[in-house]
Amino acid sequence: MQRVEHALIESDHSDPQYDELIVDCNTLSVDIENKIFMLHNFIRDKYRLKYPELESLVHRSIDYARVVKKIGNAMDITLVDLQGLLPSAIIMVVCVTASTTNGKPLPQDVLHKTMEACERAFSLDSFKKKVIEFVESRMRFIAPNFSAVAGSEVAAKLVATAGGLTSLANIPSDNIQLLGAKKNANNLAGFAAGKFHHIGGCYIDLTEIIQSTPPSLRKQVYELVADKSILAVRMDSAGGDPTGQYGTSLRENILKKIENLQELLSAKQPNPLPVPTDSHAYKRKRGNERRRKMKKRYEITERMKLANKIKFGVAEENSLGDGLGVGYGMLGQAAGIGKLLLSVVKKKFKSSSTSKRASSGLTSCLAFTPIQGIELSNPDQFKHVLKYIPRTAHKSSIKAAYGEWLMTEYSPHYSQDIKKKGYVICKIKKKKENDSDKQKGVANDDQNMSDIEEYIDSILKEEDLNHDLAVNSKHELALAASIDLDAIDFVL
Repeated sequence: MQRVEHALIESDHSDPQYDELIVDCNTLSVDIENKIFMLHNFIRDKYRLKYPELESLVHRSIDYARVVKKIGNAMDITLVDLQGLLPSAIIMVVCVTASTTNGKPLPQDVLHKTMEACERAFSLDSFKKKVIEFVESRMRFIAPNFSAVAGSEVAAKLVATAGGLTSLANIPSDNIQLLGAKKNANNLAGFAAGKFHHIGGCYIDLTEIIQSTPPSLRKQVYELVADKSILAVRMDSAGGDPTGQYGTSLRENILKKIENLQELLSAKQPNPLPVPTDSHAYKRKRGNERRRKMKKRYEITERMKLANKIKFGVAEENSLGDGLGVGYGMLGQAAGIGKLLLSVVKKKFKSSSTSKRASSGLTSCLAFTPIQGIELSNPDQFKHVLKYIPRTAHKSSIKAAYGEWLMTEYSPHYSQDIKKKGYVICKIKKKKENDSDKQKGVANDDQNMSDIEEYIDSILKEEDLNHDLAVNSKHELALAASIDLDAIDFVL
């Protein structure tokens, strides 16, 4: 330390031992920092009996020693003036926490050792400041490029913290941003002791470039200064440019980028169209069969060409009339062209044209019969539609049509049994003759009535049944057909 104090007084830079002293100062600053850390641990262990919560509220070693020196063995901390040592928010938290602490006063011998350790920490801190001041005065000779970018004061602190210029050159730029960072005890008041300042609060934040930058751009400039600083440090460590021109160019580059960031974004200009006379702008591609087919596929049709034209002095037709809707242009007005025709597309599936009558809401499916009482009947049982078959049609077609109708309408009773089959047919004929109102369930078309009679007679002849027996006697018909009498009324 005597050599450092002597060098600060004389400032003889021509002495060859002067450069060796600068290298030793870097090592000395690291040793002083380690000694202060050891004294901080000693003071913290001794003073924990008096105020155990203080170490979680004050994080810096020198600040902790100053607060311990100021409080001493006093029990009422509200009477102790801590202004100038800590921020106001931290002072309030320290006073409130001290009122609820479980600490006890320290013995005199322990208190004496604690105060002595605080004095040693203060002296070591003053020595460290002198070393940094000496290195700062020689930074323009040790690291001219780094000093041009970050300034002599910040460069000296970074070199002293890293332990030399060579050690600083081996550190990545992301880690240089954290050198000199402090725990965020000033703003968080001890409630988040593990949080650090990542943007601001470090040595890089003290540079002139960042201090003159608007707060909205400091995050980008912070990383930019750190990147350029590490380039300048590596240049000085290798002895590449002793004049400092490289560092000056890096500084100008940083300032130029800051100006570009502060400029307003220019409005996007529309791209101008090419000159029509330029042959390259309208260069036609060589035609081929594929391209000709594509042009023909997507070309405008003749109908649309006429729809896009309007004949002078003639009102065009519109889709809604009276000038409303879509105009048809010259469609139907050009010579040789008539009205617009639409081709009819044949439908694959023909929709049913039968209409269903709406049934009354008062109707019911319950039928009251004298035999079974209440009966739930099916109202759709006898609904059918008979196709009109002309008289000139072939007998096979008539037989097939009405045979299919009989099988559909009377499928529960139209079995393979010939007697039952004949009975059903006779009942249909008898019902048709006696029913003058032509109820549902029988043929209701006068044109088809004679055809049905012919068909029923042909079936009776084929099956060789006694027609008179079936028509005249219900009991004898039941015996001939072997049908239960209770089922006769149920057939129709």
